[in-house]
Amino acid sequence: MCGIVGYIGDKEKKEILLDGLQELVYRGYDSAGIAIIENRQLRNFKAVGRLKNLREKTKDYESIDFGVSIGHTRWATHGKPTELNAHPHMGTYSFVVHNGIIENYQELKKELQSKGINFLSQTDTETIVHLFEKYNNINGNPWEAFTKTIDKLDGAYATLLITEADEKSIFFAKHGSPMLIGFKDDEIFFASSDTPIIGKATEVYYLEDGEYGYAKDGKVTLFDENGEKSFTKQPLATDKAMAQKDGYRFFMEKEIYEQSHVMNDTMMGRLLEDKIDFEELDEKLFENITNIKICACGTSYHSALTGAYLLERVAKIPCQVEIASEFRYKEPLLQKNTLFITISQSGETADTLEALKMAKRAGLKSLSICNVDNSSIVRESDSAILTRAGIEKGVASTKAFATQTMVLWMLTLYVAQIKKSISSEKLLEELDAMRHTPKSLLVTDRVHSKMNRLSKRYLHGHGFFFIGRDLFFPLALEGALKLKEISYLHAEGYPAGEMKHGPIALADSELFTIALMPKTLHYDKIKSNVEELCARDTTVLAISSEPFELADDFIKTTYDSHPMLEFFEMMVVTQLLALEISIRLGNDVDMPRNLAKSVTVE
Repeated sequence: MCGIVGYIGDKEKKEILLDGLQELVYRGYDSAGIAIIENRQLRNFKAVGRLKNLREKTKDYESIDFGVSIGHTRWATHGKPTELNAHPHMGTYSFVVHNGIIENYQELKKELQSKGINFLSQTDTETIVHLFEKYNNINGNPWEAFTKTIDKLDGAYATLLITEADEKSIFFAKHGSPMLIGFKDDEIFFASSDTPIIGKATEVYYLEDGEYGYAKDGKVTLFDENGEKSFTKQPLATDKAMAQKDGYRFFMEKEIYEQSHVMNDTMMGRLLEDKIDFEELDEKLFENITNIKICACGTSYHSALTGAYLLERVAKIPCQVEIASEFRYKEPLLQKNTLFITISQSGETADTLEALKMAKRAGLKSLSICNVDNSSIVRESDSAILTRAGIEKGVASTKAFATQTMVLWMLTLYVAQIKKSISSEKLLEELDAMRHTPKSLLVTDRVHSKMNRLSKRYLHGHGFFFIGRDLFFPLALEGALKLKEISYLHAEGYPAGEMKHGPIALADSELFTIALMPKTLHYDKIKSNVEELCARDTTVLAISSEPFELADDFIKTTYDSHPMLEFFEMMVVTQLLALEISIRLGNDVDMPRNLAKSVTVE
């Protein structure tokens, strides 16, 4: 969820860059930097932490003549949050900023290092600038060198490059990560989204995947695979709040759509070809650990429940899950061979933080899974894994839940590798499924439009049951919580096999049942449970890759090769259902009544 800005013109560039980066901090970041070429002099500044640190570093610098400039906010993926790893990255006479992932960077890096090129950072981005300078040193043609560089890159990226070899140009390329170009008179702006250039540019062009080019002398020259192409500018929006939503009706809707992209960030540098690697963890953390206890609240509790299924099934290690607000007062028996894991989106959840302190006092090793670096829970823990979900503005969590669950899945494999409780064949199967996860999170027009149409039928019953088995029981809990939070309708999540132990007494035509029916996990069992409800005239919405004739409504899913792929695809459907019902009821989706984003009280 990094951010990019760029500017060519006569105005003070430092302030344009810093102001633009300020508009991107809502995405989340842990370092920032800028680079400017003015009067043939290349200057750069970087700082770790908040943007105010970069402002302090640049307070005595002004850039008042014509020049080119680029800036970046970074969320650590390859490499820790340090100044060396912060963007812009420098070659000998060029700077580059980049969002996304260069999938073949290790291969390119080895090739460049064999030619005697030294790398300063741990990032994939630095490969771009060194590759560019290698080609430019051969042919002395910066534009040709840039095009050759882009041809060599595999993966997703949005990138800007400036060089003393052509001090009046910004070279750009987009493939898979967002970037746009703004225009006003002879000034040209670049950014990851509208907000950094609102009030500065008057027109905009949104780059398409595969487009690249250069900006010079107040003009942009654009190319794609077919060669040079023309393009049409459009008026730039003037409302920054709406621009941050990128055209979505609510932040929650935007965040549902972002899940596919942020999942790549979560896995980046951790999902390797044949193993899971967390550079932030030391395997010694797991020495003498024979048991895991996870403590969390709300949505994080549901991801913890999912993780417990995975840890016991795949890593073969006992795992218990506790609700933090209960754990604190139950006088728990804590054993030294237990790894205590806390999960929190904000890292400030009061009950979870106090539970962690209890575990620390008892001498337990601790690990936190969190979205906010340097938060209270992260600081208190022995080790931490950041989910890299970026800022989540909707109070009802979506992408935080998805990324927490992915971290727990990766952690499961990491522990299984250490404990040698997984075969190499099974490990490769799991890794392959992980690589397909971003696709399972894509929101299709077909599914979203269907949820929009179906939502009008689910407004006036006497309640909802979300039911599932195994991994899909925690997802049922989470689906019910999402609906409760933003629609204010009563909803409960249940293990499907528990329906006949009491809840089925509520079954009638006004009871809405959302049935999670994965093909890969206990399908026949849950099918039988749903048939029992259908026999009692319950209104059923079935979500499955397998058609279910008794259902009143049916959402067909695509992925049926691995339970976690089915999990994530069904998760998106339940989020969209809650969203569309809430919108039809006229509620404020992003700010539901009585709720806060970070619960910092007991």
